[in-house]
Amino acid sequence: MRNTVKIYMLALISFVVSTSEYVIAGILDNIAQWADVSVSAAGQLITVFAIANAIGSPLFVMAAAKMDRRKLMMVSLWIVVLGSIMTITLPGFGFLIVSRIILAIGAGVFVIAAKTIAANLAPPGKQAGAIGTVLIGFSAALIVGVPIGRVIAATFDWKVIFIGIGMLSLFAVFGVYRMIPPSEGEVPIPLRKQIALIKNPMILTGFGITFFWQLGYAVLYAYIVPFLLNGTTLEAHHISLALFAFGIATLIGSKFGGFLTDRMGIPRSLLGGMTVHVVALVLLATVAKSVVVTILLLMLWGFSAWSSGPGLQFNLVELAPEASGIMLSLYGSVLQLSIAAAGGIGGLVTHSYSIHAVSWTAALSVAIAVMLAVVSFGRQHKKETYS
Repeated sequence: MRNTVKIYMLALISFVVSTSEYVIAGILDNIAQWADVSVSAAGQLITVFAIANAIGSPLFVMAAAKMDRRKLMMVSLWIVVLGSIMTITLPGFGFLIVSRIILAIGAGVFVIAAKTIAANLAPPGKQAGAIGTVLIGFSAALIVGVPIGRVIAATFDWKVIFIGIGMLSLFAVFGVYRMIPPSEGEVPIPLRKQIALIKNPMILTGFGITFFWQLGYAVLYAYIVPFLLNGTTLEAHHISLALFAFGIATLIGSKFGGFLTDRMGIPRSLLGGMTVHVVALVLLATVAKSVVVTILLLMLWGFSAWSSGPGLQFNLVELAPEASGIMLSLYGSVLQLSIAAAGGIGGLVTHSYSIHAVSWTAALSVAIAVMLAVVSFGRQHKKETYS
């Protein structure tokens, strides 16, 4: 039970540091006005964070491979505190970009380390469930953090959000120190072996599955509001309710996905979840003709999409257990790159075809992930049989 409390504490801290990424989407207009730039220019803060997270976090984790995992989490939280102070105090848009880079590295490293520690704290057979619990904090930042940030910015000032993130991160340093036991870092892996890991067909396929799975989710989510307004029967006053229901489903999906992976194994849970994901996207494109049906399909989509996260990450850890931190950091990088690609692909599809075509594009992308998974697990099964 005590370890369960520690895992949920890591999920709570993950919510705090991940909010530093997603909250920007809800306050772009406030930041644009403060910095005297256009909203589109302010939007580049999202891109900067994603790129810094994708590149900086894995490099930091690799460089700190020998560091005690508890110490690594504490260092990452101090980086978040530093980034928050810079956001609050330094003037101008240029310094804000620098602070976003620092926040991205701190938040990214913490989430990677938290998932590794959570898996180590969990009893045998429940590691994927522990990763899923940490993911609840990550997904809650997207669902709850954005609207809360919007309310705070409207009531006070947008910088108050980062005062809160900085203070909570500071408290989190002491929470980690008191509650998380020290744990040895990983044995440093030579660069040649790291490159060999990435070239491993099984690992490479695992990253390919992750890319197309996340791309299928992000390409529709990036345009979810115009899709609901123009591609379904939902009206403007239904949107908040629909997104709230969708958010609850993603939280449940994250937790249930870990539980399912532990009970059924990686292949069956992943293939089942991603297949339902494809079906939900196809149904959204074809039968979302009423408010109730549309909201139910949104919930099915959110649940099935996020249920795959724990299995995908645990699969990579199982493929290279001696480099679990590197695998999880590269997993995060692949997610950020697929999110960046999703915006461009979604924009191209809506411009060339229609907003309705985005859901079909998303379904196709996840279907590619399913096919890659079938090939990967088939090869893995043959290898285990012959060995």
